[in-house]
Amino acid sequence: MSNVHSEELLAQVAALPALPGVYRYFDAQGALLYVGKARHLKRRVSSYFTKNHGGTRIGHMVSKIVRMETTVVRSEAEALLLENNLIKSLNPKFNILFRDDKSYPYLKITGTPAATGDAPGVVYPRMAYYRGSVDKRHRYFGPYPSAWAVKETIQLLQKVFRLRTCEDTVFANRTRPCLLFQIKRCTGPCVNLISPEAYAADVSHAEALLRGETQEVLQAMEARMMAHSDRLEFEQAAEVRNQIQALSRVLHQQSIEIADDKDVDILAVRVQGGRACVNLAMVRGGRHLGDRPYFPVHVEDAAAIFEEEGGEGADDIAPARPVRRVEVLVLEAFIAQHYIGVPVPPVLVTSEPVDKALLEALGDQSGVRVTAIHQPREQRRAWLDMAQKNADLQLARLLAEEGSQQARTRALADALDLPPEDLEQLTIECFDISHTAGESTQASCVVFHHHKMQSSEYRRYKIEGITGGDDYAAMRQVLTRRYSKVAEAAREAGGIDFAAAPPPDTSNTDGAVKPKGVARLPDLVLIDGGKGQVGVAREVFTALGLDLTRIVGVEKGEGRKVGLEELVFADGREKVYLGKDSAALMLVAQIRDEAHRFAITGMRAARAKVRVGGGQLEEIAGVGPKKRARLLQRFGGVRGVASASVEDLITVDGISRELAEEIYRALR
Repeated sequence: MSNVHSEELLAQVAALPALPGVYRYFDAQGALLYVGKARHLKRRVSSYFTKNHGGTRIGHMVSKIVRMETTVVRSEAEALLLENNLIKSLNPKFNILFRDDKSYPYLKITGTPAATGDAPGVVYPRMAYYRGSVDKRHRYFGPYPSAWAVKETIQLLQKVFRLRTCEDTVFANRTRPCLLFQIKRCTGPCVNLISPEAYAADVSHAEALLRGETQEVLQAMEARMMAHSDRLEFEQAAEVRNQIQALSRVLHQQSIEIADDKDVDILAVRVQGGRACVNLAMVRGGRHLGDRPYFPVHVEDAAAIFEEEGGEGADDIAPARPVRRVEVLVLEAFIAQHYIGVPVPPVLVTSEPVDKALLEALGDQSGVRVTAIHQPREQRRAWLDMAQKNADLQLARLLAEEGSQQARTRALADALDLPPEDLEQLTIECFDISHTAGESTQASCVVFHHHKMQSSEYRRYKIEGITGGDDYAAMRQVLTRRYSKVAEAAREAGGIDFAAAPPPDTSNTDGAVKPKGVARLPDLVLIDGGKGQVGVAREVFTALGLDLTRIVGVEKGEGRKVGLEELVFADGREKVYLGKDSAALMLVAQIRDEAHRFAITGMRAARAKVRVGGGQLEEIAGVGPKKRARLLQRFGGVRGVASASVEDLITVDGISRELAEEIYRALR
């Protein structure tokens, strides 16, 4: 294997130290292939270049290595953390990668116990759903697996402790209690119907309940009720009694465990058919909050390399660790990557055993001693069984969906006589035009490859310089803008075999292809329309010298009924009706409908900006969507806002005098 690598690279390998560290392999184009860690860098890395890996996946990867980078660290734990930070940020091709999910939601209670002042959020803290970076001025509980779990918890606390949820601006301007007070979901602090001291006690009990201190909360509330009774304050005692009854009902309905487990994460993994699912269930404050599935990428490549190596540690210092299952590899990759940016609870219940070094590294990183329980009992066993069942169901659903999509791609390739060799790379682009009576015309281009829609590659085009409502002119403009640079690149290269080249980089805003690598047309260009639109596409492709066989129009059938569509070709072939139940037609309809949806949403946004002048308000710092909506609703549009005085503007909820003055200046 070493004869395919440069002497410089082999010399670098030979000079590596016998220390723990992280190594990174790059190919000739500078793309990152693999990130690995080692207790003994020299021994570990040398094994890649001294062994004959043949035609295996690891051999395929090693043959591509032209450059290497290494980082020496102090311990294996540091190497583990650095390895997964790099995997998560750099997305190497041969590592298991869990995509970044959107940030987890939290339940926020404003203010802190030590805060002082007379602001509403300090005297009467509010509960709120929150997602984003935390602020030390407030208290946060979570994370929660979903927005629903946060909102359900807020409703629970409203039933028992009746804490406020209104914005501070609304709270400060109330003159009578709102509907939540009437339905006994708030104690009316906005109009002083509860003292700050009593409200603070409710906040304290709510926080204790969120921390899982259920028994302590009940005991404190009972003591408070008896104290009121001893002082003959029977109305106050009755209020606390009602709270105790409400809490008891909630505990029964929610099946909240009054046990030692407060915060626990339950992790179950399932691997099948080259895909994997890790199902994460969360218990916070003794409450099971639900779960969330995660589907890593690159599992097949990473697992194959792992198995060919004989498992992690096979080339490190003896004695080697026992070979571990792929499920363990996936689970440990998830734990190492997931808890980089998410607080780790003190207890993990896992479906597979977890390396102690990983837990120690997590503890060092978070400052929390982390324990993993692989074979739990009683309640923990029930939690794990439920998480494992959900992992099985989610993976089965994913495999079924992917199998269905692959079948659709194969059916379309067969129906249109497209090359069947590499259906993964089959690329389809679809165009649609949208406007309202000629106003705010927009074209959309959506992209399909690897058996799914690629939303990051979608593009919108603002159509200008045409007669309003002229769909043919709009289609001519968008196709010319989309493919003129592809044709130019082909001419400069002396005629490129479009079908053999890799997909173009379409990351620029106008959809033109960047000169990165070799330009390539999609295998199929779908046009939402019949002979007229296809004729326009034929004219554009003929003028650019591009292949007409790639153009296919989707013509609506008799009565414009779904399932009766026919395919129209630009190269003179006869129309094709695929059949109402055809898998190929289902894929064409899916792509066509996505192009239509994408065009419609862009057109509506552009039209709204023109009609109400929302764009002017959007440019004013401090005016977000809610404040903008209130202003437009109060004054009937942007012209009304522009003609309003500062005194008029400050009557709108959330608009301070300073902001009103800024709006007044910006719109005049």
